Amino acid sequence: MTSVTATKRRTGQGAGRPPHRPPGRPVDHGAWFLVLPALIPILLLSVGPLLYGIALAFTDAQSGRTRATQWVGTLNFQDLLHDTLFWESFRIGLLWAVGVTVPQFLLALGLALLLDQKLRLRWLARALAIIPWAMPEVVVGIMWRLVYNPDAGILNETLRDLGLGDGRDWLTSLATALPAVILVGIWAGMPQTTVALLAGLQNTPRELHEAAALDGAGAWRRFRTVTWPALKPVALAITALNLIWNLNAFALVYVLTGGGPGGRTRLPMLFAYEEAFRYGQFGYAAAMGCVLVAVVSVLLAVHLVSRLRGDE
Repeated sequence: MTSVTATKRRTGQGAGRPPHRPPGRPVDHGAWFLVLPALIPILLLSVGPLLYGIALAFTDAQSGRTRATQWVGTLNFQDLLHDTLFWESFRIGLLWAVGVTVPQFLLALGLALLLDQKLRLRWLARALAIIPWAMPEVVVGIMWRLVYNPDAGILNETLRDLGLGDGRDWLTSLATALPAVILVGIWAGMPQTTVALLAGLQNTPRELHEAAALDGAGAWRRFRTVTWPALKPVALAITALNLIWNLNAFALVYVLTGGGPGGRTRLPMLFAYEEAFRYGQFGYAAAMGCVLVAVVSVLLAVHLVSRLRGDE
């Protein structure tokens, strides 16, 4: 009888809950060794440079200096508060981020609703819809520079053929540079939003749509009462991520305009890049980076708090 009871205890049978850990027994840290292969690259390539950049923001580090770098405290941040060029770039960055994110979401939502329908060659349409997402940003920028070319670009050639004028230099005009770049940003980022929304649509139970249709609900009412409530968490998440990604944009705008003309497309990341690698002001550029990190952190915190409240 005693041996049977001991066997049940060893196998976990006959007990309502597992036995308590003996006092003083060390915790098993073996799980950390499974996490280290993924944790070490994050620490080396993300956390380490971030901490170094924050420390650099409190120094007067410059390129080509012969004397040692000095600790200047918050002097770089004080100068940044009075730098009208930086705040102008920040304003342009907000215009870019909102101008890309909002139309991108609306167009992606319409495309996702279309691709969710039972259409012929739907698989081909879905494959073609993600092509811009598969292209590197540098390639996208070069391709659209050819489209906007004032002499032989397809856009100006089309306008000439339609008799709508001789065309213009879209990327060097003060009036059209930022809208032209925003259009490219919408085109390049729309596929990832479409894929996320399409995944959310496919997770919506079809029975709810069928029940609403039987009750006489039209297409708009079904979208408002069935589709959107199920899609709302995905929509909020992808919109928040798109806003943060667009606020940190660099490569696409750099290839298209380099921040010109006259700084009309100089996003904050472009401004920080110029200060660091064109003018050699590493400490000042690091302070700009810290401000951008703080803004992104606030956006992430707001998004996470809203998601937690929604889950509750």
